[in-house]
Amino acid sequence: MKLLTYKINDSGSRLGFIHNNRVVDMEDFGGIHNFPLPDDMLDLIDMGFEVIAEINEMIENTRDIDFEMISFPMNNVTILAPIEKPRKNIIGIGLNYTEHVAESARTLDTSNELPQQPVIFSKPPTTVTATNTEILHNPKLTQQLDWEVELAVIMGKGGKYIPKENAMDYVFGYTVINDISARDCRRSGQWIVSKGQDTFAPMGPVLVTKDEIENPHNLNLSLKLNGVEKQNSNTKFMLFNINDLINDLSTVFTLEPGDIIATGTPAGVGAGRNPQEWMWNGDVVEATVEGIGTIVNTIKEI
Repeated sequence: MKLLTYKINDSGSRLGFIHNNRVVDMEDFGGIHNFPLPDDMLDLIDMGFEVIAEINEMIENTRDIDFEMISFPMNNVTILAPIEKPRKNIIGIGLNYTEHVAESARTLDTSNELPQQPVIFSKPPTTVTATNTEILHNPKLTQQLDWEVELAVIMGKGGKYIPKENAMDYVFGYTVINDISARDCRRSGQWIVSKGQDTFAPMGPVLVTKDEIENPHNLNLSLKLNGVEKQNSNTKFMLFNINDLINDLSTVFTLEPGDIIATGTPAGVGAGRNPQEWMWNGDVVEATVEGIGTIVNTIKEI
């Protein structure tokens, strides 16, 4: 199921899903079946992944005419970030693709040795923005604005010390994140100023439930800047796969429903190029993950 947060004109945000290329309102859909459903993504996640099977069954038993009454053409809605206001910081994973480790070592003074454990950082909830919005660039803070396409994992239930072999049971679904990074804003090895500025986590366009992704460890991911491809790889090249990450993170701290894990980026970032490339006012960046979609954002200098 492709879930999305959306709005119509100046209305408040709503939860929906895509069916026959239309956006079906989730709360209204529940109403026609006398099955209470929420208007918020986090509230749906809190219901447990089992609710997705129930919704899919109701979809099969819904008449086309009923769908027409509670849905909108795709081009009539504004797509918002799937989770507009995460409850906690986004959990970021650094240096999780071999070639990215190498390019970072050449240009960012990081180690050229492969990490023996996941490299963890975080991005505040205020970094979240949607597709077709602006990434804000403050040139007084950074002259090295960079891109990073990533597969993001959305947790469906919480846990501590989650075994690797059971990790996928805790996943709700997946989305796309562009982990925007200000390379000249690292402070004594700490990354949050580099990674945590407002709008530095474009996310979306939808949240795809895990039942629709046959193998999250074999998804193509790519990024274009002004129409020119800069990154192209596959999640099979992750150093630490999703099972590893959930196991490791849940050993450090309790994972909870709605937590977002950005699983790292492959090679091809601006900092790793010769000469280095950065994003500037008016640039358009497109981040794509197979089976999920593309998020498009424009750089705006402030």
